[in-house]
Amino acid sequence: MGLTLRLTFKDNDYNYQIINSNQINSSTTEFSLTLNGETIELIKDAKNVWVQKDGKSLDPELVQALGRSVSLRLRM
Repeated sequence: MGLTLRLTFKDNDYNYQIINSNQINSSTTEFSLTLNGETIELIKDAKNVWVQKDGKSLDPELVQALGRSVSLRLRM
């Protein structure tokens, strides 16, 4: 794991770490991260929207914001 990153979404702060960021490149459509101590997996669906793989109860807008944040940081 690497550096702890921060995202502010709807006036709430979230801390996350990207798991295995060295394996992420411009063609990556799936990755894992640790959000506030919980591991979640994100995938890009057919509409190029980031969604949570296992369908836990995270806000879909938060999941999309996390995916965009990682995409921008790692130039995906």
